Amino acid sequence: MSEHPTTSWKSLQDGKGFYRRQQLYSLQGKLPDLGDYVISGCRYGGPLAIMRDNSKLVAIGRAAPAFGKSQIQVYSSAGEGLLLFSWDQSRIIRFGWTLNERLVVLNEEGVYRVYDLQGDYQQYSLGSEASEMGVIDARIYENGLVALTGSLALLEVKGWEGARPMTLANPNLADPPISWSIIPPDSNISRHVEVLLSVENTIYTVDNLESTDQRLSQGPFTHVSPSPNGKLLALLNAAGTLLVISSDFQRRMAEFDTLNVPSAHGNVKQVEWCGNDATLVIWESLAVIVGPFAETLEYYYVGNVFAVTEPDGVRIFGADVCDLIQRVPDSTLSIFRPGSTSPAAILYDAWESFSQRSPKADESIRSIRPELATAVDGCVDAAGQEWEPYWQRRLLNAAKFGQGFLDFYNPTDFITMGQTLKVLNAVRFYEVGIPLTYSQYSYTSPTHLISRLTSRNEHLLALRISTFLSIKPDAVLKHWASAKILKSRPVASGTGKDAELDGDDEVCRLIVDKFKQLGGVDVSYAEIAKRAWEVGRTGLATKLLDHEKRASDQVPLLLSMKEDRLALQKAVDSGDTDLAYQVLLHLHKHLALGSFFRLIEDGGERLAPASRLLQVYAREQDRDMLRDFYYSDDRRVESAVLALDEASRMVDPSGRITTVKSAQKFFSEDKDRSFEAKMMDESARLLALQQQLEAESDGKISFFGQSVNETIRRCIVNGMLKKADKIKSDFKVSDKRFWYTKLHALTEIRDFEGLDAFSRSKRSPIGYEVFVHYLVEKGYKKEAVAYVARCDAPKRADLYAECDEWRMAGKECKDRGDKAKLEQLRKKCPNSLVARELELLVASMK
Repeated sequence: MSEHPTTSWKSLQDGKGFYRRQQLYSLQGKLPDLGDYVISGCRYGGPLAIMRDNSKLVAIGRAAPAFGKSQIQVYSSAGEGLLLFSWDQSRIIRFGWTLNERLVVLNEEGVYRVYDLQGDYQQYSLGSEASEMGVIDARIYENGLVALTGSLALLEVKGWEGARPMTLANPNLADPPISWSIIPPDSNISRHVEVLLSVENTIYTVDNLESTDQRLSQGPFTHVSPSPNGKLLALLNAAGTLLVISSDFQRRMAEFDTLNVPSAHGNVKQVEWCGNDATLVIWESLAVIVGPFAETLEYYYVGNVFAVTEPDGVRIFGADVCDLIQRVPDSTLSIFRPGSTSPAAILYDAWESFSQRSPKADESIRSIRPELATAVDGCVDAAGQEWEPYWQRRLLNAAKFGQGFLDFYNPTDFITMGQTLKVLNAVRFYEVGIPLTYSQYSYTSPTHLISRLTSRNEHLLALRISTFLSIKPDAVLKHWASAKILKSRPVASGTGKDAELDGDDEVCRLIVDKFKQLGGVDVSYAEIAKRAWEVGRTGLATKLLDHEKRASDQVPLLLSMKEDRLALQKAVDSGDTDLAYQVLLHLHKHLALGSFFRLIEDGGERLAPASRLLQVYAREQDRDMLRDFYYSDDRRVESAVLALDEASRMVDPSGRITTVKSAQKFFSEDKDRSFEAKMMDESARLLALQQQLEAESDGKISFFGQSVNETIRRCIVNGMLKKADKIKSDFKVSDKRFWYTKLHALTEIRDFEGLDAFSRSKRSPIGYEVFVHYLVEKGYKKEAVAYVARCDAPKRADLYAECDEWRMAGKECKDRGDKAKLEQLRKKCPNSLVARELELLVASMK
């Protein structure tokens, strides 16, 4: 049977407040003498990182474990070694922990590394200023750090992804501060980091906007320690006085003279907080809790001790134990406090009486019937606050007993607490060594705990907890697969180019089978493949990628692995146009042009869509690339068409002629395109002639780029008749087309004499009706009349009418004896005078 919970209780404030010390682990012989080392502890039951303090002598032959001065050792809270690594950079200034248990190590040159518990790290820098001026001190918190440079400037880094440092307000220091600390953004009302600097007799507060002197007078302060919630500050001055004030410096909460502790010897080592309620002062072998009204509780240890502030208490490492000191939670206090009459205490007593078959149980239940639900909740919460499974079970049994008397009670909290305690007891086991309290677990979440377990390679436990809590196991499986890849050793077979790595198939099959077995449907094989590639297992990475269903995850890694053809095939097969374009543009940027085109050409039908996409893109964005692509693929017709398209956009005559000749050459190289080649040759000759004509006209007349017909027309319009005849001859323009063109041109310049001469030069191949119609259309009816007599006789009457020569039309009908046509004309004539004349003609024909 475990000791009663009240055994370790000690009271403050005359019994109004109680604190308890719970031994978490026995550390006998597991840790070195902590007084010889620089130490940093991770909150929430996290690990302890220690490095030898070079300023202190270490005795040779000491039984405790020892290691080199350039090494950092990481222990779990149970004293189990988690990691040992050597430091190969310049002197370490500070190291500390992130929220997800990664160790940040900063050196004097402003370079910092973020280590995981497997020894892998990412390296970043604070920038040129920190490198030049050096870093003399720093404070690392869970989501960033603040560094003090050699120029006494403060640099802040947010997050652990290598963000650019931001310079805080200048505190104008003449010397480094005596001591300093920070209030993290999540504990500060402004949501910005706040730096507390002990300067002379006061404290300066510095943020990103201003530096403020708080005008204290009891300094200098050798220790500055903010409470976990950032609302209070503990200040220890050189005279040994401990002050507790609000973080806005408006209220003083307590004052305590540490020199009045008779059993304390030497200097104060640490000033920490026990939750947010009390301050903890550490001397060698002694830890003293200082309450709100300067009452104290003393705890003695063997050898040097080190304390880590927790949100709900303080973890203390001694030579032989790891303890948790915390204020007794209200639910526990209400049940186990001697003489307590709370409903939860009565319910617990009732359950004990029931267990002993005592009739007192019924009486107790009746007395608290109105508050029974509250009593059940109190027992459930108290169970979560207990460390020993024995008392956890008893309190849960009491809660279960109380539920039986309730008609309506939601058992969710009871069930959840049972699951939570099972998880907490598992991770508190010394081989795991994560002494989480229920409050810490509730604050950080189950997924955060699972992440911490995987970072320690506790994959089986993490997987079981995930399954137990109905949490997707994907994160655990991914980390397990990465660890499996790192631990498996490939064996080379073959030599030279035929060399392969055996074992890839086996590891791939093992990973895939495990994922399918455990239902990790959302696990990205691409992420695991990337890890395999990073450690040099390209073959394994490729095999894993074959199981990735999302092409958008496959392709980027394949490109990184230089698997260009496979990446393009996957992108094309996905049907995602944007993804295909992404691959094409990446390959075009990183490959030689010939290799890029060859990759697409050799892909055959499978990469035909990529070829078409490339052409669409190049036609709009990069004509030179399209030209090179057609040339490399021996596409003569497409090259010729592209050249023609480019020629049509050109303004420079010489360049256009050259481009057309280039198109002619491409067409001529294809035996089935002889007609097109001939047309290109004529087009080039026409452009050359037009260029010559423009030169002869001193550029006053624009010919270039016009058709043959238009060229002839412009020659005639501008009096270059011989040139027009030569163009007709050279380009074998038909007589009909030439006559039409010349008719239109001479009409345009109103050269009716020339038109008449032209019409008489020889028999018109287009007839003379065309002359009449065109002249009438252009408004030259009078000039059109002269050509009617040359037209066919049956059509003359209508043509005369079209020219508004009604009398001549009537005379033509009379001469031909066409009385019907004459009657038609009479009906259509425009006025009565003409109609009367036509009537007389009709009458004369009777």
